[in-house]
Amino acid sequence: MVSTDLSPQQRQFLISHLSKCSTERRFEALKQAIDERTTYFTIALENIFQSQNASATLRTCECFGLQDVHIIENDNRFGVNPKVVMGATKWLNLYHYNAIEHNTQEAIDNLRQKGYRIVATSPHASGVTLNEFDVLKGKFALFFGTELTGLSQTVLDNADEYLRVPTVGLTESLNLSVTVGVCVHTLTEKLRNSNVNYHLTDIEKELLLHQWLRHSVRSWRNIESRYLKHFEK
Repeated sequence: MVSTDLSPQQRQFLISHLSKCSTERRFEALKQAIDERTTYFTIALENIFQSQNASATLRTCECFGLQDVHIIENDNRFGVNPKVVMGATKWLNLYHYNAIEHNTQEAIDNLRQKGYRIVATSPHASGVTLNEFDVLKGKFALFFGTELTGLSQTVLDNADEYLRVPTVGLTESLNLSVTVGVCVHTLTEKLRNSNVNYHLTDIEKELLLHQWLRHSVRSWRNIESRYLKHFEK
């Protein structure tokens, strides 16, 4: 729903009018959230099948300011539980890879072309811990695998780096959504305490604000249609 088909002047004009259909408090909350949004760090979910895990993961990403989530659907279709996700999906950009039987390589290639380091999270792979992970080296995409078997060999073979969450208990690993939560919280905190410019650009912020206002105003289509006719005059 990103309004890339509009000119900057049209978009600013519509933002001005849509904002009047929202309370001032709500509009300020949207802008404050956008100020902390980031695409410097993203996550990719490979073959997740439990809707509770999927939903909790999306909710976590939204809460900590990640804007993009990449969803790889090979054997399993990605579904969410509305009672768990709590509306988080409307504030996120979700990218689905499900056109063919095996979609993992396409996701890896797409993210790498966009400048992301491919980081595999696995309790078995030799890699750095969260505290050791270097957020300064450039953009990064954390890959998380299916609940039962973890990441595919395709991800493990193509990863630039490996990340592990060390534990001291007898259970082999954390639940998927808990692992995502620990990683996202720790690494976004490291970003915000660094000198990395992780923020969106001004044009990205404007596009997102327009997108979010559309989500916030029920009759946005009618409003935009009416005001665009006025704008053209």
